[in-house]
Amino acid sequence: MPFADVNGQHLYYEDGGGSGPAVIFSHGFLMDHEMFAPQVEALSDEFRCITWDERGFGSTPATAPFTYYDSAADCLALLDHLGIDQAVLAGMSQGGFIGLRAALTAPDRVKALVLIDTQAGTEDEAVAPAYEAMHDAGPGIDPAPWLAKWNAVPRENLTFPFRCLMSRDDVSDRVGAISCPAIIFHGDEDQAIPLSKAEALCEALPNCEGVVVVKGAPHASNLSHPEQVNGPLREFLAKYA
Repeated sequence: MPFADVNGQHLYYEDGGGSGPAVIFSHGFLMDHEMFAPQVEALSDEFRCITWDERGFGSTPATAPFTYYDSAADCLALLDHLGIDQAVLAGMSQGGFIGLRAALTAPDRVKALVLIDTQAGTEDEAVAPAYEAMHDAGPGIDPAPWLAKWNAVPRENLTFPFRCLMSRDDVSDRVGAISCPAIIFHGDEDQAIPLSKAEALCEALPNCEGVVVVKGAPHASNLSHPEQVNGPLREFLAKYA
């Protein structure tokens, strides 16, 4: 199994290899690198697709408190490990939080951003109790094969990632400094992050090419409705990767 020992972390990753432009995919909360399987399958003929498990998920442990700036540093250090100077950063939800912070802290490393079902702000106070209950009782998610493992994960294993999620800072007033091209995908039935927040993020990003509304899609629209995501994603990568 491929691991990168960077920033004091033992990060699991998968690298499609090849000489094509690099795209690194960062997953959402309670997920892991496998959530981008539809994109890796569709794009690996042209692009070097890299997926990884963030701290506290999949095969990467979390042993101490951390922030999304730490995770952004992990993402960039993984690129260093692979000998990649610049890449397109694609992130879903939590992965989008990481991508935005990587673009803010190391703009010279980020060719473009692909932001899926994410936002620049913090969690609404109204939904915070639901997240707290999810942490205490378990995610309660549909036990599809690729997610069933999370229902068996001890709750304490998710404590550091959960606290990172709930204590993250609001970067809404900073994203105007991100000058790289960006595209946003968002499910119109996303109950976790409303479409209005995706639209606000696109308006704040100076070079956002628009919001691709994924019809009928909930959170993780790239996984549930890849047929609506992969085509526009390939077109965007062909221009900017």
